[in-house]
Amino acid sequence: MTAVITPRAWDDAEGAALRTAQRAELDARYGSGDHEPGTPPTAADIDVFLVATVAGTPVGCGALRRLDETSAELKRMYVTPESRGSGVATALLRALEDAAARRGWTILRLETGPAQPDAMRFYEREGYREIPLFGAYVGSDLSVCYERTLEPVS
Repeated sequence: MTAVITPRAWDDAEGAALRTAQRAELDARYGSGDHEPGTPPTAADIDVFLVATVAGTPVGCGALRRLDETSAELKRMYVTPESRGSGVATALLRALEDAAARRGWTILRLETGPAQPDAMRFYEREGYREIPLFGAYVGSDLSVCYERTLEPVS
């Protein structure tokens, strides 16, 4: 499955639909809508938002929110269930990592949760290591945090 990955505005309709689907899936996994301990991303604080399409159909998305001069947080990484295992998630993650490195961000962090063992396995397989909870996630029972050091782009 070959995905085309393009930058979009945060309020892009296809991207918003993907984020809505992600939210519904997470609400079902956690049994409630109260499962995000951090500050939800907005158009004002998202620096990069990418949407993956296959044959013109949106199948995944992901965003980057700058944390400081050298690091960013991966937000709203999502691939539709029917596209999982096809390589779309890896392609999307690599595109986000490339976008981060081009901006000089050499550390990429993320938060996921214990009800998402598939996401945890994916990030570990892709070179992310578990780290102590950071930022708004400190003290959260719903959070597991990861980090990867990126090679700077010259």
